[in-house]
Parts: sequence; C-alpha cells; structure tokens
Amino acid sequence: MLSVEQNQRVTQTCGNTPAGDLLRRYWQPAALVDELAGDRPAVSVELFGEQLVLFRDQKGEYGLLDRHCSHRGADLCFGRLEDGGLRCPFHGWLFDIAGKCLEQPAEPENSKFYQKINHKAYPCIERNGIIFAYLGPGDPPPFPSFDCFVAPEEFTFAFKGHIDANWLQAVEVGIDPAHASFLHRFFEDKDPDEGYGQQFRDSTDEIPVTKLLREVVRPIIEVEETTSGMSIKTLRDLGNAGMHVRVTNLMFPNAIVIPMSNEMTISQWHVPINDQECYWYAIFTDFERKVSRQEMRDQRLELYTLPNYKPLRNRTNAWGYDPEEQRAQTYTGMGMDINVHDNWAVESPGSIFDRSNEHLGTTDKAIIAYRKLLLSAIDAVALGKAAPKQGAALKGPLSVDTIGPADNWEGCWIECDMARRDRSPWAKEI
Repeated sequence: MLSVEQNQRVTQTCGNTPAGDLLRRYWQPAALVDELAGDRPAVSVELFGEQLVLFRDQKGEYGLLDRHCSHRGADLCFGRLEDGGLRCPFHGWLFDIAGKCLEQPAEPENSKFYQKINHKAYPCIERNGIIFAYLGPGDPPPFPSFDCFVAPEEFTFAFKGHIDANWLQAVEVGIDPAHASFLHRFFEDKDPDEGYGQQFRDSTDEIPVTKLLREVVRPIIEVEETTSGMSIKTLRDLGNAGMHVRVTNLMFPNAIVIPMSNEMTISQWHVPINDQECYWYAIFTDFERKVSRQEMRDQRLELYTLPNYKPLRNRTNAWGYDPEEQRAQTYTGMGMDINVHDNWAVESPGSIFDRSNEHLGTTDKAIIAYRKLLLSAIDAVALGKAAPKQGAALKGPLSVDTIGPADNWEGCWIECDMARRDRSPWAKEI
C-alpha cells in the first residue's frame, strides 16, 4: 500500500513532476519506424504530456521537436519536409533535427535573427524498429546493450499498443507472475506448432505452458535486484516432473523482459503518453530463427487499429466480455489474445488507481520491491544525484522458461540460456 502522496509521486509524469523527471533521464520509445513509412515521414507524438512532432530528414536522421513553431505557435505536424529539415507552412521558418533554425525567408535578407532561435528538440536513435528519444537534461546516457538491441534486425519484430490507463499500472501487471495462472488461463491447450508469435502458446519440455500455469497456481516467487533492475524467478513445483522455472526481468525504470517461447523473448516498455494513457512498445527477439514479421504483424492487427494502435476490445465495449466463453473456454471470457486480458487488468481499476486502497499479498513481492526502487530513484534524482541503472555495459538480461530438477533449479535456467545462445547465429558471444 502507498499513501495518497506516494501514489501521486510515482504515477504523475507530466510537467515538472518527480517521476517524470526520473523517466526522462532514460531513453524512451517515441514511435515505431513503421509509423514514418510512406512518402511523408512525419508524425505527431505525445510523451509525458508534451505535444511533439517526429520526422525523418533527407539524410535519414530523426528529429523530435516541440509541435508548435517558435514563431507564433503554428502546428509543425503540417510542416514541409524539405531543405534538410521541417519547414513551418505559416511563414516558412525551417528547423533541423536539433531544433536549429536554418531559415526565416520573410525576414530581411541580411537578418541574423534566425541564429537566436533554439526550438525545443530531443535527440533520437533507432534500434530494431523503434525510435527512442532522450527527453532529459544534459547529454543522453549511453545506450544499453540488451539482447533486443544487439540482435540483427531480421531476428526482431517491433510493435506497440495503446493502454487507457497510467503507465505504472501497466508496468506492475508485467512484474506480477502469479496472475498468469488466472488471468491467462485457457481451459484447453493449443498445439504449440500453431502458436507461433503468441504468448503462452508454446510448450516447455513438451508440456504446454497453459497446462503448467493452469495446474500449479501457487508459485514461489524470488526477487533479486540486478545491475539493470530486477530479476524475478517464478517456481512451480511439478512433483516428479521437476521444477518449472520462469525467469522474467524488470529493466529499470519502465520496461520488462519476459520469455515468449523457448527461442523468443519480449522486451516491452510502458511509456506515458500523459498521466491517464500510455503505450506499450515491444521488441520480439528470436535467438535462433529470423522472425516472420508479416505473420506477427498480421496477428496483432487483428486486435489493434491503425494509425493510433488502439485495441478493438476496450473499455467502451467491456473488452469483448462473453459470459459463455468465460464458462467454457477462458478464465476471463475476453477472447484468446492475452493483450486484451492484460488491458482489462490495467484499465479496469481506473485511469490512475488509488494505491492507498489496495491490500498486497505475498505474490506481490516484485511490485513491492519495484516501488521501493522507484521511490528511492525518484528521491535521489530530486536531490541532484544521477539516475541509477544505466550504461552501455547493461546486457541480456537472461529470460527463460524451462523445467529442471527440483534440487538444481538454480543451475537449469542458466544452462537453458547458455544452450540457446550456443545455438544462436548472433548471441554466442553475448
């Protein structure tokens, strides 16, 4: 449980807020590369309540600028992409990706006024289908070397989805491993060969993951702080079959890395649009095979609509709830896509849940540990200290789903990851 004041401190990110100040000091997803496809690579972006415009210049470099022109506030989302930058249609002021004003064609020919204009701009970098931006003070930190960033592009796929709730609710669902036995329970197990690109549709040692989750509902959860955030180990005792070990991670401050299948992981950020909405951004990373991008994209477009990536099943239609399905097929009655289940869990408490009314149990130990880490980092930054858990040396993190002997489960998941990397054409040396 948090006090009302603490809850505000960790949820509010717009304007000059402590949590916003912390999150801005990390590289954050701003858009998918796919959003800038087509003849005019420019798109509106809202981050931490700021209205921005993202564009790609003629050199292929990205700029993230304040949406409103420094002259008289006209909307630069309608700007002309030309002459090395983004030109305002109102009076022709031209800005480059760094916010430098290059031209003011209506001013006197010898005017140097343009040299005095520094339009707000944030540095950007692209990694495997996502454009990241740094919105904090000073120079950006080194970009981390996580698996999802160092994998060759053809072994990855990027996507995003809209959530109608505060960013912290989304993160906390992602670090709550006990919920999978209930929220994502299917009453029948699908053939793993038909589950490509779908969460909880693979098998572990030939046992469907859905069966493991359904039959063992009281896992043991261990949480350990790491250089990049937290490692969460979820143990399910299968008796004579051994110990089911699922290792997931929190990448501080607002991302998770979880196993999707035996070969694929999901690295997922939860990024504030404002205090009432967020986007999840994900990079799906395969260790052994090139990703079938079109298949994975088509799967996700069955739920999400373009151009805003909002789900068809949402609060306005009760997330597609079907009581007959709930009786016979799924625990939630909200379809077969677990993104819908998660969205209901994140959104149904309200846009910003009042955590002073909650009652945490033993299964919430990762959430408790994360909040302590988050509040500590917020306080440290407020005192002028550096934001924690950054740097190019951050790698991995290890994220696996396996079954091993009950008396040696600590070693089995490490061996599983090493074997996967040995088979990988790109991860052997990482």
